[in-house]
Amino acid sequence: MKGRVNWVEGNTFVAESNSGHAVVMHAAPAPDAPTIAPSPMEYVLLGAGGCTAFDVVHILKRGRHDVQGCDLRLEAERATEDPKVFTKIHYHFIVSGRNLKPDTVERAIALSAEKYCSASIMLEKTATITHDFEIIDLG
Repeated sequence: MKGRVNWVEGNTFVAESNSGHAVVMHAAPAPDAPTIAPSPMEYVLLGAGGCTAFDVVHILKRGRHDVQGCDLRLEAERATEDPKVFTKIHYHFIVSGRNLKPDTVERAIALSAEKYCSASIMLEKTATITHDFEIIDLG
């Protein structure tokens, strides 16, 4: 895997993946200052969320469960001192579909957390990661 990050101006950078996709990153110059794009650490959190949400949907679909949606809400805390690593991350999954069983959804989330989601497993080195879920039956 390769990538490139190019400084544009001020606190703005453009990152490009090896597959040719680009994203803008911007770090706030002060704690409450407005930004024009997510910060690099926000992308880390969103990347981990994308990784685990992808896993959960994939696992449920592979098991032939009628999953129709997955909305993942993320909350994180960071250390107050440098390096300001994530110390806590909570994933709240809202999974929708027909006839989804709680134990099946819980197992898909556990498989992602314990085996498949590289990003979450890596972040677990500094952060306590928790999760919960709710199911919306479209049925």
